[in-house]
Amino acid sequence: MLLTWVIGLSLLFPHADVDVPDPPPEAPPGLDQKMNTLLAWGKWGVLICGVAGLFICAGQMAIGRKNRSTFAADGATGIPWVLGGLSLAATAAPIVGVFFS
Repeated sequence: MLLTWVIGLSLLFPHADVDVPDPPPEAPPGLDQKMNTLLAWGKWGVLICGVAGLFICAGQMAIGRKNRSTFAADGATGIPWVLGGLSLAATAAPIVGVFFS
């Protein structure tokens, strides 16, 4: 019902051009350096968590080698999740940049 109403309105007003402003993103004065520092700390934290995650997965696989196969399998299945998180963190800025270019 709503869809037919919207289509009907769009047919009634085909030349309703609205100029929506789209300014580029701009940091507030004095915040650009502080935000860069905060983002750098976030990247550092993600890297530390990624290394710790890989160590934990390796430990689970090593401990689960003898008679604890499910523990080893949990470690092995955790590796793609850790690598996926690291990959997302590494590509976060280019991904967001696609939407603002």
